[in-house]
Amino acid sequence: MPSLSAPLKKVLLIFLLTLIAVLISLPHEFSLLGKRFTRPNLDLKVGRLEIKKNFDLVLGLDLAGGSHLVFEADMSALPPDKKKDAIESLRNVIERRVNFFGISEPNVQTSSFEKKERIIVELPGVKNTKEAADLIGKVAQLVFAEVPEATGSALISTNLTGADLSSAKVVFDSTTGKPAVSIQFTKEGGEKFATITEKNVKKPLAIVLDGQPVSAPIVQEKITGGSAQITGNFTMEEAKTLAIQLNAGALPVPVKLVEERTVGATLGAESVARSVKAGLVGLLMVLIFMVLAYGRLGLVADLGLVVFGVLTLALYKLIPVVLTLPGIAGFLLSVGMAVDSNILIFERFKEEKPRRPIPDALEVSFGRAWDSIRDANIATLVTAFILANPFDFSFLQTSGPVRGFAITLALGIGISLFTGIVVSRNLLRVFIKGNAK
Repeated sequence: MPSLSAPLKKVLLIFLLTLIAVLISLPHEFSLLGKRFTRPNLDLKVGRLEIKKNFDLVLGLDLAGGSHLVFEADMSALPPDKKKDAIESLRNVIERRVNFFGISEPNVQTSSFEKKERIIVELPGVKNTKEAADLIGKVAQLVFAEVPEATGSALISTNLTGADLSSAKVVFDSTTGKPAVSIQFTKEGGEKFATITEKNVKKPLAIVLDGQPVSAPIVQEKITGGSAQITGNFTMEEAKTLAIQLNAGALPVPVKLVEERTVGATLGAESVARSVKAGLVGLLMVLIFMVLAYGRLGLVADLGLVVFGVLTLALYKLIPVVLTLPGIAGFLLSVGMAVDSNILIFERFKEEKPRRPIPDALEVSFGRAWDSIRDANIATLVTAFILANPFDFSFLQTSGPVRGFAITLALGIGISLFTGIVVSRNLLRVFIKGNAK
């Protein structure tokens, strides 16, 4: 039995990858040949590690609605010259908490209303406003306290607080197997912790959160290295919430929730439907143009474009990417750029075809067009990177919708390079070179 050629093996792998992407891209419930099917979610448990994924598209506030929260800051204890820095610090802390909460593309902004400073938080896709408000607005003040020997005496607070933490993460306690929070102190905090544990060997050391003791482990020996573990009767969600609050830090000023509501999609179902219809029409026009302009080569490019669309949608669900209307615009722009590389290759092929056999002309066309394709896409990726502003450069101040556009554009460019160079190239090797006369 003859072995498969290398290009054919690659095409089969591409087909398998596309099939997996199709399964991920399908909606949770869909109909096929008159029958209704339900796509299973990913639910794995390996030891204590649990992986749950529903593969649903995450829509932004403009497409799916979400939660709208307004917090009012208590600035009464601050001098006027400190208020501006305090409100900015408050906004940063709340934004970090929202990001730790797992919300993509939140909108966190400051507002002055009747001489009152407020923080407006919009969370796309979050319907449970109470849970979000509790997480965002909680002070989360952590204090380590000594337990007096006299029964009934109050705890003695130490100088070791949440301000001495550098990081916190969820772990599982090796003794009980229950969720716990591992904390790492700063250098100064680690020194404080070593001094306190040395003083309290064989004694309990209470860990107090917001005035309530959550754990009081017995200190067995002096602990150096600047790390510790908060244990208690935590659920996984409680441990995660605690880690989020400790990582984000305490709020610089007290806040109170003055408004909470669930908002609907700002664009409306009709506007979304029109946008999707426009995108489908544009995609169809690109497919027709490629066939009319390049014949069999265009059909291969169209097949690569279909693979591009399926892989992109699957990637949106896997990351996940919060899809907003600007994000859809970024995707549609990347569709045009996805066939751009094919056009460069096919035009080069027209020049090379009269000079050499078709198989050689194809290989030469791909090789010589690659430099132009690479440089053009790198230039666009640089622009998308600047718009996405991943390091939060203050002088850029890009908004959530702009970032959404940049992220979908950058992902589209990356996938288009794969489909244009890898997918289309191997399809041409199999279907065009194999039929060359």
